[in-house]
Parts: sequence; C-alpha cells; structure tokens
Amino acid sequence: MYRMKNHRIIGFAMVLCGSTLWGLSGTVAQRLFQEEGFEAGWLVTMRLLVSGVLLLLALAPQTNIFRIWKNRKNGFQLVMFGIVGMLAVQYTYFAAVDTGNAATATLLQYLGPAMITVYLAIRLKQTPKPREISAVMLALAGTFFLVTNGSLQDLTISPAAVVWGLTSAAALAFYTLYPENLLKKWGAALVVGWGMLVGGAGLSLVFPPWQTSGQHWSGTTLAFVAFVIIFGTLLAFFLYLQSLKYIKATETSLLACAEPLTATIAAIVWLHVPFGIYQGIGALCILATVVLLALKKERKEIQNDR
Repeated sequence: MYRMKNHRIIGFAMVLCGSTLWGLSGTVAQRLFQEEGFEAGWLVTMRLLVSGVLLLLALAPQTNIFRIWKNRKNGFQLVMFGIVGMLAVQYTYFAAVDTGNAATATLLQYLGPAMITVYLAIRLKQTPKPREISAVMLALAGTFFLVTNGSLQDLTISPAAVVWGLTSAAALAFYTLYPENLLKKWGAALVVGWGMLVGGAGLSLVFPPWQTSGQHWSGTTLAFVAFVIIFGTLLAFFLYLQSLKYIKATETSLLACAEPLTATIAAIVWLHVPFGIYQGIGALCILATVVLLALKKERKEIQNDR
C-alpha cells in the first residue's frame, strides 16, 4: 500500500511538472515573438527537429527505431501524423501565441476534447449524453467569454489569434484521434519522435533553421530558445509519458489542466497580459469542460474493470 501511494505521488508530480513546463514554454515563446523578433514558424521547426532527433537517439539503444518504416501503411500514417498532426498542432498553437497571447492560445487549444466529443457523436451516429452536451455548452460559453470579454462589440484578442486558436484545437483533436493504431503497435515515444522529425523536416522547407534574420540573439534569448526546445518540449513530453506508468490516463488528463493555468498566471505576472473577470469565467468554463469529459472516461474505465 505504501509503495503504491509513493508511485501515485511520483505520477502526480511528473504530470504536474510536465504540464507546468508546457505552459511556461508558451509564455516564453510569446516573449520571443513579441519582443525579440522570432517567428513562430522558425521556432516550431527548431522545436520539432531537435526534440525529434534527441528523442529518437534516446530510444535507439533500446529498439530498432527504423522498424516502423518497413510497413508501408505505417509509414504513410506516420507521415500523415507528422504533417497534419504534429506539425499542425505545434504551428497553429504558436501562431495563436504570436498573434494573441500564451494564456488565450493555450485555453483555446483545450477546446480540442469538446471537438472530439462532437466528432465522435456524429461519426458514431450517437446522441450525446447529458454530460457531453453540458461539456460542449461549457466550451462554447467559455470561448465566448474568453475572446469577447462578455460583449460582441469588441474582441479581447485579434481575429487572427481566435482563428489560429480554434484551428489549434481542431489540430489537437486530429492529433489525438488519428495515431491510435500506431500508438498501440509501436508505442508513444517512437511515434511521437518520428512525428516530430517528419513535421520539423516538412516545416523546414518553409522556415529553414538557418534563416535567422531579424532575430535578436543574446544569452537570454538563447536560454529561452533552449528552454522551449529542451524543457518545454522534450522533458515535458517525457514526464507526461512516464506519469502514465504510475497513474491512470484520466488522472493524467485532469492534472494536465495545470498547463493553461500556468500559461495564464505566467502571462499575467511576467508579461503583464490583461486578463479580466469575463476571461477568467471563460477559462473556468473551458477547464470544467476538460474535467467533465475526463470524468466520463474514468467512469467507463471503472465499469470495464468490473
């Protein structure tokens, strides 16, 4: 019992730490975009390429990392995941940060679970249950308060930031649903490692890593870029994955809400991003959506265990 309790504490600490790093990386990226002349496309290219290479190198001593490409169908799915999933979800999120702010971008991306709920209801031709309807309504209300501040006359962020944020949520939904078979067969680390590398290689054709004109390089900006790549991507992903060994996926999903909370607090305190009462209500609505949907999954798991 004592050992089990310790394992749960370790799992909780890992996912909270990983989620916090994700949230902070968005705020650090906002500083790079809005004050240091960096482009979202360039930072995403570097983030994906470096993290993908390091993750695959870490896996190489344990397994043959090239096995996945021997199956043509898996190879095609991996390319689709890398370009339409990994690249899209990373780029649209950072574009939302660039055109708006880290807090709003992260919260809008968390509409992804509600989009998944709607998509599955349509695809499976099932009437949504009251809990699912409530979650979707909360998501819509949260989006309204978050981007309008309670008034349709003025947006709190630019229309571009709203579009990029909602596109990021849609990309997250695809990123979550599409690689299910790949993940079951090959494991998350290998699939995500190659997904990052493929996505980074694809984006480098548009945003070459060597084109750094306009960027203000210093010891501080170098540290910020390294933080986004190493701590905000590689380490955060590793901690999130490792936490699944100690706690349930539903618990991990709930604790991952630390990401938008961290992004919001850091943006307000460090970058002085204005965040009013209506935006706070919107944030709570969106987080409540995630909690409702995660609790629904937990109930299913308990029933299956029985």
